[in-house]
Amino acid sequence: MTGTVTLVPGSVRLTQWRQVYFGAAVSLDEACRPQVEAGAKTIDAIVAKGDPVYGINTGFGRLASVRIGQADLATLQRNIVLSHAAGMGEPLPIAVVRLVMALKLASLAQGASGVRWSTIEHLAACLESSLVPVIPAQGSVGASGDLAPLAHMTAALMGVGEIFLHGTRLPATKALAEAGMAPLVLGPKEGLALLNGTQVSTALALAGLFEAEQVFRAAIVTGALATDAAKGSDGPFDARIQQLRRHRGQAEVAAALRILMEGSAIRASHLTNDDRVQDPYCLRCQPQVMGAVLDLLRQAGSTLSTEANGVSDNPLVFSETGEVISGGNFHAEPVAFAADMIAMALCEIGSLAERRIAMLVDPTLSGLPAFLTPKPGLNSGFMIPQVTAAALVSENKQRAYPASVDSIPTSANQEDHVSMATHGARRLLPMATNAANVIGIELLAAVQGCDFHAPMRSSESLERARALLRSDVPPLNDDRHMTPDMERAAALVVSGALASAVGSDMLPFVAEDVA
Repeated sequence: MTGTVTLVPGSVRLTQWRQVYFGAAVSLDEACRPQVEAGAKTIDAIVAKGDPVYGINTGFGRLASVRIGQADLATLQRNIVLSHAAGMGEPLPIAVVRLVMALKLASLAQGASGVRWSTIEHLAACLESSLVPVIPAQGSVGASGDLAPLAHMTAALMGVGEIFLHGTRLPATKALAEAGMAPLVLGPKEGLALLNGTQVSTALALAGLFEAEQVFRAAIVTGALATDAAKGSDGPFDARIQQLRRHRGQAEVAAALRILMEGSAIRASHLTNDDRVQDPYCLRCQPQVMGAVLDLLRQAGSTLSTEANGVSDNPLVFSETGEVISGGNFHAEPVAFAADMIAMALCEIGSLAERRIAMLVDPTLSGLPAFLTPKPGLNSGFMIPQVTAAALVSENKQRAYPASVDSIPTSANQEDHVSMATHGARRLLPMATNAANVIGIELLAAVQGCDFHAPMRSSESLERARALLRSDVPPLNDDRHMTPDMERAAALVVSGALASAVGSDMLPFVAEDVA
């Protein structure tokens, strides 16, 4: 995705965050500068006055009662960054870290954190120069902010740790030098302002949401294809049924399925004299299940959009009155709940699709050759891809246990309830990959099933989906190595190519502000 997203602090749309995640450049609307400078002046006045204010001239967490002298204020901010850079594990994906940086930029630029304009410019310049800090994935409990991962981000900007420069992992000092930038030197409160906040958990949850949306939209297409492959009915997608239930998502999914199947010769072939009265739930209840998924993803998206536009720092600076007030905006409970919703949605997308795959390979349910192979027995066909789909679905079920119901006290019980939002959000990308792989397997199976109905064709839109797959994956006439086929099919899901093939405007979007 190309182009530039201009961040207007507090007013960034969900679709803009999606663009940033998928690679768009980032700029900051500089109309926020007076607000930022007013916040920084408030901090300067507090420092000059010398009264104790948390995070400016005191210790942190349980050490908040310890006063710090004027001569040590710069060291205090540097120390909090270095001491808190204690993450573990593999680095977060570059796309996620770019989103973290953009979220932090939009938060700081609202002027409630008391940072200088030069610090905001430094963060923006790093984004512009493709300087992406290496942030270990583990180490945040989602309260007091995402302290450890944001400390790694900040330390890298200071020249400590490592940075990806155009994708190459380098020592931070070398990467900054190659980009022509000096290491960041922190002013009063700036270390704490950069560390406090929910930007890592929010970025991970947003990434999970955006990937879930890709999988969801592809699953509508494969669900329609599977319905045609099994010679299922489009009667359950009738608008009148949905109107009586009154759920918006259900109505939109049913409408998409109706449009996708409209004009299918396969469907027309069994409109009359079909002994089957009702299809299995995996076909018949697609609007109800996938509609509920859509509604849930939209609810999560609304929460994350609000969070992304908020300020989750502590303490907060109110320049109008010169006050700095401590609170709990760093607690990521809203993000934790949203991440749990997305996890459940991903689980159900894959679960329903796996049931359709199982139906297609079973000749007693689908009426198709066993395991979708022309010569069952000699060939195993789709026997094991269905097993793989079942394994992936079960793995997602295990991961879908709510993270938000867990808590563990930290910081000598000063921080005695935490959200686990970061852990809850971090599982979403692997879950989305699993679900995408299941949908890729369904795409292969459904297209193979439709092949058996030749010369009858499906609808124009579904035929475009079939042609897209068949341009890269030939029919399975005899057994062959299946993983390459499955990987190619999954790539069509993840890239959005499958949704685009049928006509992207036919399929519901999660974001309400989609252009």
